[in-house]
Amino acid sequence: TPKENVTCLPRLDHNRALGQVAQKAGVPVSDVKNCIIWGNHSSTQYPDVNHGLVCGKPIREVIGDDVYLNGEFVTTVQQRGAAIIAARKLSSALSAASSVCDHVRDWIAGTPEGTWTSMGVISPGGDQAYGIAEGLMYSFPVTCENGKWKIVQGLPIDERSRSLMDATARELAEEKAMAEELIAAM
Repeated sequence: TPKENVTCLPRLDHNRALGQVAQKAGVPVSDVKNCIIWGNHSSTQYPDVNHGLVCGKPIREVIGDDVYLNGEFVTTVQQRGAAIIAARKLSSALSAASSVCDHVRDWIAGTPEGTWTSMGVISPGGDQAYGIAEGLMYSFPVTCENGKWKIVQGLPIDERSRSLMDATARELAEEKAMAEELIAAM
């Protein structure tokens, strides 16, 4: 199977990030775009709003509360699944199913012009992967066209973001090493 045909699904987290921003801004989710989920589908994932827009304006400008965006927003997105399970004693299966549909639709039909989504793909490494190690399955901002995905290039990464992106990459590298050890032991 070609590496580019293997993806994973941070889309549920991506949709949750869009929803949290929309709720805080008091707008429909359709007015929010280009949030990013970097890294793992775990509590180390990094929900990033630094390049996102609300009604065409930067999210940080519209929300006007960096303390919220750097704190409560991040932890809410990271822990939303666990909070739903704790409250309902059930998973958010319908949200997950909807996210699968969104993921496949964007991958096959394409992302709208000027819009990206978050997709876990096998990192090509180097600058084209924001310094994330080659071969690591990692969530990046991507655009899709004609059934092909492409990592969004050239986004400036601040020091805080770099640190959070690297933390989730370390966790994924540890998980990859454990999986490789188990496979080798079989």
